[in-house]
Amino acid sequence: MVADLLWGGGVAAALLAKGLCQRLPAVSTEERLASLPTRGLPITHPVTIHWNKYQAPFIEAETDEDLAVALGLVHAHLRLGQIEIMRRAAFGRVAEMIGPLGVEIDRSLRLLDVGRAVPKIAAALAPDNRRWIEGFVAGLNHYLSHAPSLPPEFAVLGLKPEPWTLEDLLTLMRFNSADISWLIWVRLLPVRARMPQGDWRQLWLRLLAGGAPPSLAGATSGRMERAMAETALAAATRSGSNSLAVAAGRSSNGGAMIASDPHLPLGLPNPWLAAGFKSPSYNAVGLMMPGLPFVALGRNPWMAWGGTSLHAQGSDLVDVSGLPATEFRDRPVTVRVRGGRPRRLRLRESPLGPVVSDGPLMANSQATALRWMGHRPSDEIGAMMAVARARDWDGFRTALSGFAVSGLNMVYAGSDGRVGHFLAAHLPRRRAERPADLIIPPDAADHWHDVVDGQRLPMRVDPADGVIVSANDAPDTAQGAAPDAGAFPIGFFFAPPDRVTRIQQLLGAHALLSSQDLQRVQGDVVVPGALALRDLLLAHAPQAPAHQSVHALVDTLRQWDGSYDQRQPGALAFELVLAGVARELGRARLVKPYQIIWHAQSLLLEDFQRADPAALRRGVERSLTRAARTLARLGTWGRFHQFRLQHPFGRLPLVGRRFRLPPFPADGGNNSVYKAGHAISDKPHGVSFGSCARHISELKDADANRFVLLGGQDGWLGSANYADQIDLWRQGGYMTLPLRPETARAAFPHKTYLRPRSPDEAPSAATRRPDRPF
Repeated sequence: MVADLLWGGGVAAALLAKGLCQRLPAVSTEERLASLPTRGLPITHPVTIHWNKYQAPFIEAETDEDLAVALGLVHAHLRLGQIEIMRRAAFGRVAEMIGPLGVEIDRSLRLLDVGRAVPKIAAALAPDNRRWIEGFVAGLNHYLSHAPSLPPEFAVLGLKPEPWTLEDLLTLMRFNSADISWLIWVRLLPVRARMPQGDWRQLWLRLLAGGAPPSLAGATSGRMERAMAETALAAATRSGSNSLAVAAGRSSNGGAMIASDPHLPLGLPNPWLAAGFKSPSYNAVGLMMPGLPFVALGRNPWMAWGGTSLHAQGSDLVDVSGLPATEFRDRPVTVRVRGGRPRRLRLRESPLGPVVSDGPLMANSQATALRWMGHRPSDEIGAMMAVARARDWDGFRTALSGFAVSGLNMVYAGSDGRVGHFLAAHLPRRRAERPADLIIPPDAADHWHDVVDGQRLPMRVDPADGVIVSANDAPDTAQGAAPDAGAFPIGFFFAPPDRVTRIQQLLGAHALLSSQDLQRVQGDVVVPGALALRDLLLAHAPQAPAHQSVHALVDTLRQWDGSYDQRQPGALAFELVLAGVARELGRARLVKPYQIIWHAQSLLLEDFQRADPAALRRGVERSLTRAARTLARLGTWGRFHQFRLQHPFGRLPLVGRRFRLPPFPADGGNNSVYKAGHAISDKPHGVSFGSCARHISELKDADANRFVLLGGQDGWLGSANYADQIDLWRQGGYMTLPLRPETARAAFPHKTYLRPRSPDEAPSAATRRPDRPF
C-alpha cells in the first residue's frame, strides 16, 4: 500500500506537470467548426449541419444511417474528452488514466460488471437499431481518425485513440443506467459499519419510515478510492429532475406544453448537449447525453417527452456470507496501470451476483452480492429511438415497454392535447413489507423470479386538472396498474414532496398557462415546507435578544417566506441556525444520513419536536449568536451559497485553478423547484448537485422549443462555447431550437457540409486497440 501511494504520488506529479504545460488558447466558434473532419465519411449522401451561435446543431440527412453517422461525429466534436473518460470509467479503466491510485477504483467498478448483459443485448438488437448504433459509432470513429487534434484530456490523462465498437457504446449506456440505490448504499454502508447493530437498525427503520428518532453517535468516513469511485458513479446516475406536462385545455395557446429540468452533479462540460435533426424516419430536437445516440428529453412533430428518476429499487444487496466456498467462482481481470506494471485482480462471483463488498465502493464486513436488473438484457436505446418516432400516447407507452434500467418517470404531451405519465422500468415484484436492513438475506431475493414491466405498473393519462407533474416523488401505486401486477413497493427512498407540491401550487394558480408560466416554475426558489421548521426554531428563540445582531437575525427569520433567492438574507439565516441547532443537540452526525435520502429537514423537524424543550432552547440561543455574526458578515444567501463550476481537472492541486470558473451566487436550495443542492452547514459552500439544463416546448408551434445549459455546448477547453450559456442561465433565458429544417436553415448562421467517401477511397486504417479487460 505504501509503495502504491508513493508510486501514485509520482504519477500524480506527472499529471500536475502535464496540467501546467497544457496550453488553453481561446478558440472561436468558427475555428472550432473549421476543425470538423468533413470529407470521406461513411455516408451515402451529403449531410448538412446548421449551427446556432451557441454551437447547437441541426442536422439534415437523406437517410437514417447517414444521420446516425453525423450525430456520432457531432458528439465526438463537442464532447470527445468527456465521452472518453466515461468510456474508461464504464470499463473500470481509471488506473490507465491516473496510475496506481486508480487500481482499487477499477476493482469496484469492475465488480459492478455493468457490461454483463451487453453480449446478449447486442445479439438481440433489431436490424434498424443495430444499423443506427453502428452508424453513430462510425461517426465517433471518423472523428478519432481524422480530427486535426484531440481534446486536451488526451494529453493530460495519457489517453490513446481507440476505435469504438457497438459493444463499447452499449456498455457506456449501461454505465449511464446505474441504479440510484447504489449511491444510497455507498453512502450508508460506512454509517452502518460504525454503528452498534441496534442503533443502526433504529436509524434504518427511521430512514425508511420516519420512526422514532434514535440517540446515536455514528460517523461516516471513507478512503480516497471510495470517494473517487463514488464521484464516477454519481456522474453516471440519474438521481433527480422535474418534468411537467400541461394539456391543451389548460394552455393559453390551445396546445399542450412540456417543461423539464434534469438534476445531476454540476460541472463542466455540462452533462447534456442540445441537438436537432431530420431524416426520413426522425425529426426531433432535444437534450442528449454525450456519447449516447438518442434524445432523452425533447420532442418530434407529434409529441414531446420528459423524464425524471423514478427512484425505483432496481437492485438489491444480498448477504452471501453464509454460502459455502464452493458456490463462489473467480473472475480474473487485468488492470493496466499508467506508469507501471499491469495488475491481476480476482473478482468473486456468487450465484446471486458479483461480490461487490470485495471493493472499496461497497466494502463491508459480510460478503455481499449485487442483484441488478441491468445484468439482464434489455434495449433502452431501441426504446428511446421508438419514442422519437412515436405519434401518440399509445405509441409512447408501447415504445417504453422495453425500457428496463434505470427506472424513469416518463412524461408525455401530445399535439392532440393529451398528457400522460408512464413508469419506464422493469422491477422485481418485491414483498410488501419494508426490508429489515440495507443488506437482505438470500431467501429475501426470491422476488427476482417475477419481474414486472412498465405496461403493468401504475400510469396516468388525461388527469382531470390537465396537468402532470413528476419530481422524484412516490408514485401513486393505486392508479392505472394492470390487474395482474398486484401491489408491491416500487422503491423505498423518494424525494420529499416539496418540489411536486410547489409546482402544483404554481400551476394551480392560473386557469390557463403560458410558456412564460413554465419558465417561472423552472426558476422558482420558494420552499413553503421549510416554514414549519423555521417556526419551531423561532418558538424557542429568546423573546428579547440581548444583542442587536441576534435581534436582527430573529426579525429576518420571522419575515422569511421560504425563498432561497440569492439576493435575500432569509435562507442564509435559516440554514445557519438549522446547522447550529443540529450540532448543539448532537444531531450533526445524523445530518449526513438524513441528507443521503433527501429528507434532512423533515427528519430534523421530528428530532427537534421530540427534544427536551430546555435543551432545544439552549441550542437555539447558542446557534443564534454564532449565526448572527455570519449573517452580518455575508448578508445574503448568494454570498454563502455559490456555483463553483469546474472541469474535472479543477480538482488537481496547484494547477486546478486554471480549470475553474470564477464562483458566482446561486439561487435555490435542497428542496426548491430550482434545485441547487448543498450540505446543511454553517460554512460557505458550492452547489454540489442540481438543475443543470432546461427544456420547454409548445406543441402548437413546431419551432417553439427552448433550451439552456448551465455551462455550454462545447466541451473543448478554451472554446468560445465552453461556458457561454452561463449568463443566459443566470438571466433566466433560453436559446430556441426549431424542429423544422427550413427554420434552422434560415436562423442558424454556421453551416457544415459532410461529404461521403468516394468509391475509390479506402476506409481509414483502424487504430490498434489494446486487448479489452473483459
